[in-house]
Amino acid sequence: MEDVLEVYARPRDPLRPLVCLDEFCKQLIGDAREGVPAQPGQPERQDYEYVRHGMCSVFMAYSPLESWREVRVTGQRTARDYAQTIRWLCDEVYPSADKIVLVQDNLNTHTPASLYEAFDPAEALRLKERIEWHYTPKHGSWLNMAEIEIGVAQRQCLSRRIAERTQVERELHQWSQARNASQATTEWQFTTKDARVKLKRLYPSNTPE
Repeated sequence: MEDVLEVYARPRDPLRPLVCLDEFCKQLIGDAREGVPAQPGQPERQDYEYVRHGMCSVFMAYSPLESWREVRVTGQRTARDYAQTIRWLCDEVYPSADKIVLVQDNLNTHTPASLYEAFDPAEALRLKERIEWHYTPKHGSWLNMAEIEIGVAQRQCLSRRIAERTQVERELHQWSQARNASQATTEWQFTTKDARVKLKRLYPSNTPE
């Protein structure tokens, strides 16, 4: 926990951008029957029955000090999808960075090992060395600021039935572009000092038995 909080306390460094990365699933759901359009004095009506169209996985990359976020929608939640996202960050988003300071959750695919599963050893090592790896503690994923952006995205553009992955991609891209244009960011105020007071129970006791 303190490791992540120390990272958040660092000043902005364009050569070492902070990126919070997280992923979530979106269930693809379509209508079983066509809805009834809205009319004067009558809201739009939607049948309660629906048709499942599978799932898609969404990676949220959020750089709070740059007021920037972007999403990548994939078909599955696999190590290779994660590895491709890391290469996207390194080669397309921040190609000139010395290191990308990456904060992420402790999922089993969120490790350098996934790079070796997806790429040859030389490429995996190249990408691994471009990253400064930081992980939120177990049961502490709330420390990942990307979760805040995921919550905003789910409320603002995903809180309804969407049947196709391409529509999820389109909606999230438009949402992220609008958020970026407005320079929306996160005012993170929880510090290591706060943690030592408010979460004192989580620290080991030095009291002798």
